[in-house]
Amino acid sequence: MNPSVNKAQESPYLYLAPLRGLTDHLFRECFSTYFDGFDCAIAPFINPQRHSSFSNKHLADILPENNRNMLIIPQILHTDSDDFLFLCERIADLGYTEVNWNLGCPMPMVAGKKRGSGFLPYPDEIISVLDTVIPKMKLQLSIKTRLGYGRIGETAELLPRLDDYPLKEIIIHARLGKQLYKGSTNPDHFNECSNLTRHQLVYNGDIITIDGFRQLQEKLPCINRWMIGRGAIANPFLPSAIKQCADDIVVDFSLLRTYHDDLYARYASKLSGPAHILGRMKQVWQYLIVLFPASKKQLKSINKAHSLEKFEKAVEELFRSAQN
Repeated sequence: MNPSVNKAQESPYLYLAPLRGLTDHLFRECFSTYFDGFDCAIAPFINPQRHSSFSNKHLADILPENNRNMLIIPQILHTDSDDFLFLCERIADLGYTEVNWNLGCPMPMVAGKKRGSGFLPYPDEIISVLDTVIPKMKLQLSIKTRLGYGRIGETAELLPRLDDYPLKEIIIHARLGKQLYKGSTNPDHFNECSNLTRHQLVYNGDIITIDGFRQLQEKLPCINRWMIGRGAIANPFLPSAIKQCADDIVVDFSLLRTYHDDLYARYASKLSGPAHILGRMKQVWQYLIVLFPASKKQLKSINKAHSLEKFEKAVEELFRSAQN
């Protein structure tokens, strides 16, 4: 079981969460060019493909040449042991020493196939996969999961059984899979989970403000590893503020604009066509708009933009209004 040592005085170790369609290598490399705070990132899961050779095209997001600025850990979604092991071999060939197994994705198209959090109601099958792959793996294995898929307690019941395996750590998003990203997180139940395992735990879920993070630190004094996803996309200054134990976050809109324009340029150079570029940038703005609380009209203009020119004009107006 985890020792009850207060880690609140140690510098927190921060992970960038894997958000499929958002935190790819283009985003990670751009983010880390302008903002500090993250120690590591879990890459979004590699799309499972049966009996695939996993060419460099399939693995583009984790290729070392695409990840020079930020330490990353690849993530896999497989529940078939043979395919799991084959992909781990390819990842090891790229020079990685650790892989993360996704038992937490809540998206219906994933969970409905008994993958991600949809695999949690089948603990015997999870154990069977581990029994097969652990003895043959060259990589260290960590797991990212949720409190359960359909009910609180599914992960709590699994955790003691995971003590038999040499896992690097277990990341728990403090929601159920069926919640997706809705409703409240449940740090109290996360805390109960910390007493059911010998493994190091990482807390994930709704770290979006300095005050909220400090409340979690007080509630979870034995935890010093934290994962931030949507909170960092919404406020890129948050991770460094947490690292620096800042009392508040000062938003530098000039730096934010430089970061935004660089990210836009990277997407424009790599993605195929205006619709794809606009789709990605609109996703980013669904979060980033929190730094512009009086700008709902401009967000509407961004969402309605059907050309790059109209998008650029809406963004220009948004930043101008913020700096006035």
